[in-house]
Amino acid sequence: MFDLKGYGPSLMEGAIVTIELAFLSLAVALALGLIGASSKLSGNRLLRNTATAYTTLIRGVPDLVMMLLFYYGGQVAVNNLSDLLYELYEIDFFFQFDPFISGVVTIGLIFGAYMTETFRGAFLAVEKGQIEAARAYGFTRWHAFRRVMLPQMLRHALPGIGNNWQVLLKTTALVSIIGLTDMVRVAEEAAKAERMPFHFFIPVALVYLGLTAGSELFIKWLDKRANVGVVHGD
Repeated sequence: MFDLKGYGPSLMEGAIVTIELAFLSLAVALALGLIGASSKLSGNRLLRNTATAYTTLIRGVPDLVMMLLFYYGGQVAVNNLSDLLYELYEIDFFFQFDPFISGVVTIGLIFGAYMTETFRGAFLAVEKGQIEAARAYGFTRWHAFRRVMLPQMLRHALPGIGNNWQVLLKTTALVSIIGLTDMVRVAEEAAKAERMPFHFFIPVALVYLGLTAGSELFIKWLDKRANVGVVHGD
C-alpha cells in the first residue's frame, strides 16, 4: 500500500502554501501588467522608458537568479541601511525578509513583466474606432475604458494570461530554495530522510499536473464565455 511515511499532512500543508503563493503572485503580476502596459502606451516618455527598462531587465534575468537576488541581496541591503542609520542618527531597526512575502513579490515582479507585454498587445488589438464611437455617444474616458476597452482587451489577453499562469504555477517551486516550506521543500526533506525520492516527488508532480490541468480547463471556459457572440473571420 502506498503511503507517505507520515509526511502526508505536511505535504498537504505545503500544497496549500503553494496555491496561496501562486494566486497572490498572480494578483501582483496582473496589477503590474496593467500598470506596465498603460505606461508603455502612454504619451509620457518617462513612463514608457521606465516600463521598457522594467520588462527588459526582468525578462533578461533568470527567475532563479532574481529570486536569490531579491531575498538574499535585499536582506543584505536592508541590513546595511540599518547599520548606516544607526551610525548616523542612532536609529535602531531591523527587518527580516519573510520567505512567503519575498516569493510573492519576486514571482509577481517576474510575471508582471510578461503580463505587461500580454496586456499591451491586447490593448493594441482593440480597434480605436470603437473608443472614438463611445466618446461620440457621450461616454466619459473612464466609462469608455470600462465598458468598451476593458472587456475587449481581456478577451484578447486571456490566452496570454492563461499561458503565463501555467508557467507561474510551476515557478512557485523555486521558493523552496529560500526556505519557504512549500510542498517541494517538504518532499525534498522527506526524500533525503527516507532515501525514497520517487515516493515523495511523484505525488508533488501529480499535484502540479492537477493544478495546471484544472487551470487549463477553467481558462478554456473563460475564453469561451468571453467570446460569446464574437464572429470570427475565415
